[in-house]
Amino acid sequence: MKNIFNPLNTNEILDRIDQLRPDSHPQWGKMDIAQMLAHCSSFQDLAMGNSTYPRSWIGILIGKFVKPLVYNDKPIPKNMSTIPTLIIVDQREFEEEKEILKQKIIMFQRNGPEKCTTHPHPFFGKLTSEQWGKCIYKHLDHHLKQFGV
Repeated sequence: MKNIFNPLNTNEILDRIDQLRPDSHPQWGKMDIAQMLAHCSSFQDLAMGNSTYPRSWIGILIGKFVKPLVYNDKPIPKNMSTIPTLIIVDQREFEEEKEILKQKIIMFQRNGPEKCTTHPHPFFGKLTSEQWGKCIYKHLDHHLKQFGV
């Protein structure tokens, strides 16, 4: 399974981000391209430990049972719900958000697994650094497919 800690997988993601255009439209979902980029940046902050959110009650109940969805080769289903605090609704600037996300991905990859957060994921709970690396790749892949790249 692909993992953002693998430089080849990181480069693939960065190349795909570079293929995005300001007028790219989602194939599903409500966020526009700049909002999606900001959403992905917020998720990077979560994985880096720059932001934390309390566990949701539903995550506490079923998170550990659905956690295997994070680290398998199946794509994330379209329109899967997200952490409410990571939904971006305000207007954002495409080029700025694109560059911010790319820099966060590069930093996360360079910092390596040892600097990955130890805080639990708000839904899935405790993740190993390897699980975070797979989760980050899979999350980015999901949203890049959402916008056709």
